Amino acid sequence: MLSRRRFLQFLAGIGAFGASTTAYGFGEPLFRLDVTRYQLSPSRWPKDFPLKIAVVADLHACDPWMSVDHIDEIVKRTNALGADLIVMLGDYVAGHRHITRKIPAEEWAQVLAGLRAPLGVHAILGNHDYWDDFIVQHSGQGPTAARRALEDVGIPVYENDAVRLNIGGRPFWLAGLGDQLAYWPARRFRPVRRIGVDDLGATLAKVTDDAPVILLAHEPDVAAHVPDRVALQLSGHTHGGQVRLLGWSPVVPTRYGNRLAYGHARFKCDVIVSGGLGCSIMPFRLGVPPEIVLVTLGEQAPALS
Repeated sequence: MLSRRRFLQFLAGIGAFGASTTAYGFGEPLFRLDVTRYQLSPSRWPKDFPLKIAVVADLHACDPWMSVDHIDEIVKRTNALGADLIVMLGDYVAGHRHITRKIPAEEWAQVLAGLRAPLGVHAILGNHDYWDDFIVQHSGQGPTAARRALEDVGIPVYENDAVRLNIGGRPFWLAGLGDQLAYWPARRFRPVRRIGVDDLGATLAKVTDDAPVILLAHEPDVAAHVPDRVALQLSGHTHGGQVRLLGWSPVVPTRYGNRLAYGHARFKCDVIVSGGLGCSIMPFRLGVPPEIVLVTLGEQAPALS
């Protein structure tokens, strides 16, 4: 992990690139939208079972950085990928204060309702979806405004739950983990530790046969505890560190550092960590542009070394 002093030295080095680099970093969230493709053949996924999954993570809806029009563009680009199913990995609400307008949940959910895929659109929540909801955060009772908005437009939200899906006569399970950082405890407790609503055991207990499993988990850290019964874990949360140079992110919100900062990793299951679409703390990205992820599993996907 990087010390505060070393990170400040790193930022000073970034500043040496000049005003143009800084301007680009603030412009990247607005003007870049990449599609990042992965082809995987996990050990617990049948090689003769092709499946395409589009992943939308960390929107952080707000003006001007993630406007309704920009979300609509993301919806159209995602639909154009022709995925078999679309998954959304949480953090739909704004993640920083440098905004001109906080977009109400009903507005961004209505745009996300335009997502289309043969096996549907499926969602989990992220930590900001809890932290932003004052009533839920202080009462300990849900559902959050984000969950209500998504379900109101017909998008199912999974919290320690699983659903059995079928394509071409082949079944698989889609499991959604509750958020691992959902609640801030009272500050009288030291050190302050966030409390999750995740229950991995209960989630996987709902898988009732031997069909392959895909796990949705907003924060990637749970990968260290996911059994090899799961073929693939899809996560967001990190934004790739928002600053990433030469494959290295100086500050990453995961205890596993750069191993789970971004991209493909292997624990007992394969893990894909999306760089996400929006921003947290500051509306700045450098070297990790906003991305929609497309994961292809099965026979047309050679195993990564």
